[in-house]
Amino acid sequence: MTANRPNILWYCTDQQRFDTITALGNPYVQTPNLNKMVHQGTTFTHTYCQSPICTPSRASFLTGMYPGRLHHTRNGSESFPDHPPLITKMIADSGYECGLIGKFHLTSSGHRTEPRLDDGYSYWKFSHAPRDDWPEGHDYADWVKSRGGNLDALRKSKDRVPPQYHQTTWATDRAIEFIKGSKKNKPWLLSVNIYDPHPPFIPPREYAERFNPELMPGPHFQESDLEQQEKLSSIDFQGKARRPEEFHAKEEQARYYAMIAQIDHQFGRLLEYLEQSGQRENTVIIFTSDHGEMLGDHGLIQKGCRFYEGLVRVPLIFEWPEKIEADLQSHALVELLDLSATILELTGVPIPDYFQGKSLLPILYGKEWPSLHRDAVRCEYYDALDSHFTGGTGSFATMYRDTRYKLSVYHGHDQAELYDLHHDPWEHTNLWDDPAHAEVRVKLLQESFDAHVLSTIDVGSRRIAPM
Repeated sequence: MTANRPNILWYCTDQQRFDTITALGNPYVQTPNLNKMVHQGTTFTHTYCQSPICTPSRASFLTGMYPGRLHHTRNGSESFPDHPPLITKMIADSGYECGLIGKFHLTSSGHRTEPRLDDGYSYWKFSHAPRDDWPEGHDYADWVKSRGGNLDALRKSKDRVPPQYHQTTWATDRAIEFIKGSKKNKPWLLSVNIYDPHPPFIPPREYAERFNPELMPGPHFQESDLEQQEKLSSIDFQGKARRPEEFHAKEEQARYYAMIAQIDHQFGRLLEYLEQSGQRENTVIIFTSDHGEMLGDHGLIQKGCRFYEGLVRVPLIFEWPEKIEADLQSHALVELLDLSATILELTGVPIPDYFQGKSLLPILYGKEWPSLHRDAVRCEYYDALDSHFTGGTGSFATMYRDTRYKLSVYHGHDQAELYDLHHDPWEHTNLWDDPAHAEVRVKLLQESFDAHVLSTIDVGSRRIAPM
């Protein structure tokens, strides 16, 4: 273990795209606190989640394994695998005080609050979603009631849920409570998992009024997208592709950005308290999200079995004064599960042999070239048909992206997509059937298959003899 082990403040939003921070090139959002973090820390601009939906993505970065290798690939799961342990359990066992605020979502929260695992958290303030659907165990709803509010009524009002009752505010209050009560001379790790900017896009009115839909740029859409999405229409997605004006895409974008503005404000309030507490100097701050949001790109809204940039590419920013490189933007290919190995190394916990994450510390500490980390990244979507529940779709798909091309294969559907991201960064021209790219197609298929086998096949117990 390292002698002076840092605190870890791990802030994870839900369904936030990579291109939602002003300092990273989006002039339409309002993110002054995240802008400061970008300039004071290191940003990985090409970070890809390992699943475009919540549970398998979170399971992956909390275990350091691909969802397929972990055997945990869907939302709505009844239980979680007994092995491997969560990194928070490993870190707690090493002497850290660990806390969770907000969403966990490693198993289903349908019709129940999510059961606890052997997760290592000694401080647990749970909120799956900003609703009041659970009779007990939902700390956020109880907090609103204690302040005289009614979530169901507030959500239906014209002002929506105002900031003083909002889940992002509750999360900040609970985070301050945790930091204030943390034990002296004992390092801590705090996971803050808010629900925004997850749909429905219903920001408080005072934030919504800051964003004029008419001034929004709108989604990345071409008429040819409708034909492509029709080919994929039998494959799981939340809704059918439509022209952006049919679902008021600019209005949705404005509301989404308003939710991010509120996130930024509450994140800034938390950082201000951390500074006042005297603990910021020895705290690693991490900002990320579990996956992105289509937000009208290609005529799609929300998420599902697709691998477009807006859905699978997420923000990932680190800050630690005087330790982590400042004002650095790394364009290396990164997988979100690399975060798990990085956090273990930061806390001095040995990285297990089975881990598939690759630590980012050499780049963060300025010891390796920031443009190189992985040769390629992967993403998976596996949702088998389930005889006990009608929600299974049978959609199986994998994504493989190298430094130039992205290949997405929809297994069993005779559909695939191939994009040249150098010339077509928003993926409008599918090159799969283009004869000029036949050689590229074969090469990527081979590499993708090899990566799938090497990363997801479990060969079984330890070998002890030749036969």
